[in-house]
Amino acid sequence: MSLELLFLGTGTSAGVPMIGCDCQVCRSHDPRDQRTRPSALVRYRRDDQEGCHQYLIDAAPEMRLQMIRNDINRLDGVLITHAHADHIFGLDDLRRFNAVMDAPIDLYADAYAFGRLKEIFSYIFKPNAIDNPLFVAKLIARTIAAGGSLELNSARWTPLRLLHGRLPILGFRVDHDGEALAYCTDVSGIPPETYPMLEDLDVLVIDALRYRHHPTHFTVDQALEQIDQIKPRRAYLTHIAHDIHHADLESRLPEHVFLSFDGLVVSCGS
Repeated sequence: MSLELLFLGTGTSAGVPMIGCDCQVCRSHDPRDQRTRPSALVRYRRDDQEGCHQYLIDAAPEMRLQMIRNDINRLDGVLITHAHADHIFGLDDLRRFNAVMDAPIDLYADAYAFGRLKEIFSYIFKPNAIDNPLFVAKLIARTIAAGGSLELNSARWTPLRLLHGRLPILGFRVDHDGEALAYCTDVSGIPPETYPMLEDLDVLVIDALRYRHHPTHFTVDQALEQIDQIKPRRAYLTHIAHDIHHADLESRLPEHVFLSFDGLVVSCGS
């Protein structure tokens, strides 16, 4: 294993099935149609050591269940694309990783997202202001910016500027041992300066919410247009609403494009 991505959650902000919905997809018995809120785990091997480094992208509300389901019990760090509820409301459960690893966790986000995180999770970022800090996640805030890069345990991570409607957010490109993947969720537009950072990808993960227009997400057709322009060797669609029946869309995609599902593991080398 060199560089791989585990899809922890592939659904939209409401999840699938949705509360109070009796549509065909929400009643589907296909496990690939059961989608928790979006997050992913990037893994790559340790240099001269057993095991692998593991970095979480976004902390979905179901993060605890996602981690238990996939037997994840340690993290090297967490990276946040943006501070919407479906991407951050699992942040409190990082405290369990602190206990298991007996260590704080590096948390990476841009300045705007950290501003929102510090408002929403004030007790995490100001633990001395509460009565009992023992059960509070211990996170080390590390501010990052689009266009820069950082080395995380022998891999180069490049924050990518994306547009989620009018909100600038981050995607991430990861390069390790000659392989490259990019994770671009919740995106409705890619600025011109970002395209060069998406060249020569083994794997591209990109938002494809539904078939109909949406003001803050790519549709399936828009995602396919971006894939044609970026030309990754393989592409995976994520952040999927209940409008999309997995088996139906999968059968109609180009041969190098796939529909993701919760629990899917993708290796850049295969």
